[in-house]
Amino acid sequence: MPPKILVSACLAGFKVRYNASNKTLVHSTLERWQQEGRWVICCPELAAGFSTPRPPAEIAAAANGAEVIAGKARVIDADGNDVTEPYLLGAHLALNTARLHDCRFALLSDRSPSCGSQTIYDGSFGGQTQPGSGVTAELLRQNGIEVFSEHQIETLIARVEAAERT
Repeated sequence: MPPKILVSACLAGFKVRYNASNKTLVHSTLERWQQEGRWVICCPELAAGFSTPRPPAEIAAAANGAEVIAGKARVIDADGNDVTEPYLLGAHLALNTARLHDCRFALLSDRSPSCGSQTIYDGSFGGQTQPGSGVTAELLRQNGIEVFSEHQIETLIARVEAAERT
């Protein structure tokens, strides 16, 4: 059976980002995988009950998803509300979805406090980024799912193709 890929709903064209926009990806291999039924589309934030649009959120104090999972950092929205628990819930729901569909890979939207896999915002709400993972990306990694951002499509393709050969 070809490997399945958990895909951020915003990258699949759904307007689910905090500002009700999307980040639709266009790539022939990704489109083929979608047609083959290999995409498992998920938005951790919507799964946790957030609406669209919603206030933007960032992991506070220049922390990262691993620290949120460990209980050492919080996710705060632009209105100052602590939204850590829904972000943790969304991460666990995404992990459950990935397990249910036997996803070995995930293609997630970078910079998101949920899905960022290489870069996230630093918690200042000043538009500054830092290296790090969001809560969902980190939880997926901790559970053996290989996570890629929309900036790593060629690397994802190479990994999936290698998995198909084994």
